[in-house]
Amino acid sequence: MTLRLRNPTAFGTIILAGISAPAFAAGTTAGSTITNTVSIGYSVGGVAQTAINASNTFTVDRKITLSVTETGTTTTVVAPGQIAAVTTFTVSNGSNATLDLGLSVAQQVGGTAQHGGTDNFDVTAPTLYVDTNTNGVYDPGTDTVVSYLDEVAADTSRTVFVVANIPVARVNGDIAGVTLTAQARDGGAAGTQGAVSVETTGANTAGQDTVFADLAGATDAARDGQFSARDDYTVSGALLTITKTSKIISDPSNNTTNPKMIPGAIVEYCIQAANAAGGAAATNVAISDMLPTQTTYLTAFGIQINGTVTSGSCDANGTAGGTFSSGTISGTLASIPAGSARTLYFRATIN
Repeated sequence: MTLRLRNPTAFGTIILAGISAPAFAAGTTAGSTITNTVSIGYSVGGVAQTAINASNTFTVDRKITLSVTETGTTTTVVAPGQIAAVTTFTVSNGSNATLDLGLSVAQQVGGTAQHGGTDNFDVTAPTLYVDTNTNGVYDPGTDTVVSYLDEVAADTSRTVFVVANIPVARVNGDIAGVTLTAQARDGGAAGTQGAVSVETTGANTAGQDTVFADLAGATDAARDGQFSARDDYTVSGALLTITKTSKIISDPSNNTTNPKMIPGAIVEYCIQAANAAGGAAATNVAISDMLPTQTTYLTAFGIQINGTVTSGSCDANGTAGGTFSSGTISGTLASIPAGSARTLYFRATIN
């Protein structure tokens, strides 16, 4: 609007006034109107005249930016056969509008995992949960299965868990990578996932336009209305090996001097359970050994468990434990740390 002073002797004062919506970190809320008003006051012949006003109003467009980040900086350590192993992500809406955020999880196919090493297996049944009680910890029965985040306000975040099972056949050092992707969807209707947000093409319109301003994620491009991030599971398994040895203790003819494996001789059996270095501790190591029918269990010596091994040989330092029943020796060893071995040993006579 153009204003002209009709009297060349007139003089006036121009006053500008602007009114806008509050600005936050994400910027002025999309759909807000910003009005700017100009006011001209003037006089004619020394007499003040009625001020003349003009206004301009435009609509703030929607700027969409979102992000997904893994919570923490290390891999999720899991055991073979573990149920409900959890990786955690933070999904943020940095836009200037409330959005629904569609969610999807994909499994990495080979290549370098997020925290190093090579992806070489898939987890089973990866499922997405939202942190319902906002405590940052996955709570079975409390946190809710989701396929999207509903009505995520501007400048707010939600915690999302990827919960999956680890195949029991996986071994120490195996790695499974997962990728969580969030996609911008139109908000506005609680309890209903909105349509995929679409960027406005062409020139600015008088209404509310949409601009994608998101950065490139792990597997998506910049300004595509999506964002993705990776995390991984690393198997820490026990690498157990078992060895059974025997040695002659005495015989009826030679006693303990150069004894031989003749009937009536006493033989000591030693079972070694060894856990290779670099893995997890093995717990509840249950041993079951059926005694050969040509031998008789020596009750007086009993069963010794949790002894150690030196240079491949059993150390005679176990403690009493285990049971003998129906011709079978049984015993449960204590935890075997990586790089260590424990033994179960007993004696029998040759029939």
